[in-house]
Order: sequence, then C-alpha cells, then structure tokens
Amino acid sequence: MKVTIKDIAKHAGVSMTTVSKIINNKDQDISQATRDKVLKIMKEYNYVPNTIARSLVTKKTKTIGLVIPDIRNPFFPELARGAEDKANEEGYNIIFCNTDDDVSKEEKYISMLAEKMVDGIIFTASSKRTSGFDILSKKSIPIILVDRDIDFVGVKGKIIVDNFQGAYEGVIHLLECGYKKIAFISGPLSSNTSICRLDGYKKALKSYEIDFKEECILEGDYKSEWGYKAVNTLLSKGIEFDGIFCGNDLIAIGAIKALKENNIVVPKEVGVVGFDDIYIANLVEPQLTSVKQPNYEMGYKAVEMLIDIIDNKKDKVEDLVLSTELIKRNSTIENVNLK
Repeated sequence: MKVTIKDIAKHAGVSMTTVSKIINNKDQDISQATRDKVLKIMKEYNYVPNTIARSLVTKKTKTIGLVIPDIRNPFFPELARGAEDKANEEGYNIIFCNTDDDVSKEEKYISMLAEKMVDGIIFTASSKRTSGFDILSKKSIPIILVDRDIDFVGVKGKIIVDNFQGAYEGVIHLLECGYKKIAFISGPLSSNTSICRLDGYKKALKSYEIDFKEECILEGDYKSEWGYKAVNTLLSKGIEFDGIFCGNDLIAIGAIKALKENNIVVPKEVGVVGFDDIYIANLVEPQLTSVKQPNYEMGYKAVEMLIDIIDNKKDKVEDLVLSTELIKRNSTIENVNLK
C-alpha cells in the first residue's frame, strides 16, 4: 500500500502541514528535532514525495533544461558534466536535449521544456540561430546562454569566453613560430563567436604587418569533415599557406588528416592551431596546439547563475566572460625552418 503524507504525519505525531513544510524546505519555523524525526520516518517507510504536487506548492519543479547543438563534439559533454555536477549539488535534475545544430529541433525542444515547466534553461544555440523563440514571449522561463552571444526574450545572462583574445593569441603563436602565410578555416560567420575569432585573426596579422587576404578565409561548419574539405580546397586553388588557424579542434583534426594525405608534414611544413582543447587534442598525431576553453567551468557556472536567478527572482545577472589559455603541443614548432 502506498504511503501518503497523511501516514507520515500520523506516525510522526505532527500535522500534515508540518510534513509538507519539511518536504518543501519551508521549515524555518520547525525545530531540528521535529525535522529529524519526520525525515527518519520518511526514510523508514520509503516515502517518496509527489514531485508534481510539490511543484504546485513551491512553484518549482527543481528541473533545468540543457540544450546543446552537437553531442558528438567532445567540447559539449564536458560542459554538460559541469552543469550536471552543479545541478546535483543544488538538488536539481537536468533534462538533456541534443539539437544536431538544427534550428527546427531547437524550437521543438524549447517548446517541450516549457510544457514540462522547467525552472530554467541552459542553452547553447545553433550557430545558425539569429533570433529567439515565440513561445518564450508567453512564458517566463529564464535562460542562460553558454558559448553564444545573441539576445532574445528570456535571456537573463550569458557565459562566454573572450573569443577575440583567444584567436589573437593562437595566431600570434603561429607568427612567433615563424609561420607567415596563415589561413583561417572558420565555422559559420553568421555567429558572433566566429566573427570575434575572425577579428582576432585579423588583429594578429596586422600586428605583424601582414596583409589580410580574403581568399585565406574559408567558412563552413564546426566539424572535422569541413576541416578536411577546406584544406583540399586551399590546395586545389593553389592558395599558398604555411599555417592554419582553425575555428575549433574538430576542424583542425580534419585539416591535419588532409595535410597528411597530401604528404604535407605537420608542423615542419605547416603549423596548425585549434580552438577548444577537447580531450582528443592530446590523442591525435601530432598532438594539437589549441586555445583552451574552460568548458567544464562554463557548464558549472551556468547552472550556478541560473539557480541564483530562480531562487532570488532576479530579472538579470551580469554576463560572465572567461579567459582562454593557449596550450602548446606538437602541431606547431618554434623557430620553424620553412623552405
């Protein structure tokens, strides 16, 4: 027979109101002894509170939505791990949604999360998204954007990295090593993330008084297949390059594969720098020099920021811009002796 809140109250010798307050963490006016007694009896009888009923009382479901664009990209599982760890610490559950970088899937998942009455959403938008969601104009669901810098209804805060500075330092490293003809294989330049990285690339070239060449910019997606294709495009068009700065590590890994197949030695003939520092960067050959994003910290702090909004009913929080770090490995070499 199912144990009810009435049964717990009876066994504990207290009112149902007292039990309800303890279950819903509204027990400031209840003694510790009574609280401990009720919790002990709940454990003895394996009583599990009805989350739907509890949400009607607290106006909270203790659930957060996490929407990411590509679970196959190793950058995002680490971000999700950080979000999950913080959510567990705070007693929240996470509904995980993978959109495959598909804007229509984002619409579907945001609607689903709204229907499930999540308390808030952590959202890494598709690189193709430029506007918000109609449903959010009718729902007061707070959203924290991660790794994306766009504005729409519901966004209460953002966690991003300094993409401009990260790209600048990555390209400067190539230049300091002695590579001078540097191509940029980018993700979609419709996203502010990619635009900032392109601006950092341009600034680094300018610092070395190297002319910017439009032909050295190749725009695609954030997948290894694009890096592979882009290198073959550079070669087929006869565009000279001795260094490649990539929009992310997956692009860089695809680029290195294409270079190898064309008998071009990395890093002696071409230096390659990625962005993200996913765990695979340390496993490929040669090991990839990369601009590290603190992806675990981004996920962790996103949930921290969201719960602060939920608990304290804040309208907005200050955006957080995290620093990147250049991790030097074997896909670049200092004092390179180029022919």
